[in-house]
Amino acid sequence: MRSRPAARVLVATVACGLLIGAAGCTSSEPEPTRATLSSASADTVTVAAGSDAAERSLRASRALFRSAPGAVVAPAGDADAVAAASGVAERSHVPVLLAGEGGGKAVARELDRLGAGWYQAEGDVSVDTDATEQDAPDGGDAPEAGRASRPTTVVVADASADAAVVATAKAAGAHVVRMPDGVTDPAAAPDVVTALHDGAGGPTLLVGSAFAALPDPEWTVRAAESGFQLRNGGQRPFDGHRYVALYGAPGAPALGVLGEQGPEATVRRAEAVAKPYRAKSDELVTPAMEVIATVAAGDAGADGDYSTELPVSTLEPYVDAAHDADMPVIIDLQPGRSDFLSQAKKYESLLKKPGVWLALDPEWRLTKDQVPLKQIGSVSASEVNEVSSWLAALVRKEGLPPKALVLHQFRLSMIQDRDALETHPELDMLVHVDGQGSQPDKQATWKALHAGAPKGLHWGWKNFYDEDTPMLTPSQTMSEVTPTPSLITYQ
Repeated sequence: MRSRPAARVLVATVACGLLIGAAGCTSSEPEPTRATLSSASADTVTVAAGSDAAERSLRASRALFRSAPGAVVAPAGDADAVAAASGVAERSHVPVLLAGEGGGKAVARELDRLGAGWYQAEGDVSVDTDATEQDAPDGGDAPEAGRASRPTTVVVADASADAAVVATAKAAGAHVVRMPDGVTDPAAAPDVVTALHDGAGGPTLLVGSAFAALPDPEWTVRAAESGFQLRNGGQRPFDGHRYVALYGAPGAPALGVLGEQGPEATVRRAEAVAKPYRAKSDELVTPAMEVIATVAAGDAGADGDYSTELPVSTLEPYVDAAHDADMPVIIDLQPGRSDFLSQAKKYESLLKKPGVWLALDPEWRLTKDQVPLKQIGSVSASEVNEVSSWLAALVRKEGLPPKALVLHQFRLSMIQDRDALETHPELDMLVHVDGQGSQPDKQATWKALHAGAPKGLHWGWKNFYDEDTPMLTPSQTMSEVTPTPSLITYQ
């Protein structure tokens, strides 16, 4: 998977050198009679996320048009006027500019930047400009292309709130795609990911106040351009998705059910275990594998770390079988006296693949005087942060879609200073509550770990075939474990 060059993110200002004729800039070119598209470079990601629709309309005009012979102006609060202006602008291939509460001064500045000689007003709006108020020509010439090899892809969070921007985008010949209701991350919207993939090589404009909280718009767009999507669509591991996974180590039945059969049979078994959940889930259910890559050992071994690192070649058949079946694989680490980052780096070649995620099991993270099964290990938030920073950087470097980082835990002491856990836009972090035993004890652990947990965490639950008394059925898992887990594993 190839990485793309770094892009500039334009949020609040536009440099004079980027858009000829911008306010405060000069140009020796004659007044245009035909609109020209923005000369923004192909890798530009522009965000118009202000809370004011008028401001967003002006940002869209600046992002999409280098110049225009005219524009259509309407008051931001008049839906009928905005609708009328939108129709005129689309036919005339010019932008729609909305006047907000501050009046028409900002609109006048944008008309000057565009080099517009005229404007058509819809509704009660006044603009102090040298441009002439007149009716727009019906069916103007299409704008001349800018430098980008492909048209701009415009992602709109709320098409009704930004009807003016939609019209401006259509007037510019841009491709418009709308976000689903209630979704604020483009990576979680299948149609948006598809549109950004199809538009790779052209500029991108994200429009809507919902995008104000998007941590890294540039990376989000670049990841979507890869085109990778999870089985049920989108790229965000735990946004609209639920997983049912088999857990274990290859060739080791005692460590979990995954080791009871080979890769292809594991795929079939995972599909069968996940199937009953689909009728009970309000989110799409996908089978998965959690493969133990480093196994905590009872003896020190040649390297003295009480952990057996399986070779990549042993894991590859499971990763390949899961990839062919369109299901994710979680690589699980039990480091013994080693550390999580050192072990994670041993499996970098697998983690470079989309759909291969990482799990840390602090139960088996031991100090220099501890031994597996005699003490329960723990990890500091700072060590987890080292791993998450490394994994996030790998995602960014390789141009990968978001990954999941799973943290196993059944005691509060297993993750120290968890309030200090760092988040990254490239990762979805999940706490996997994997205690075994009676259901009252498991429920008590589940509730204790939720109390005071950092915001933004996702949650997982483990069902043990032999150790739980009794093991929950799929129906019970979905109804009795609240909040409903995003990842359910079987061991």
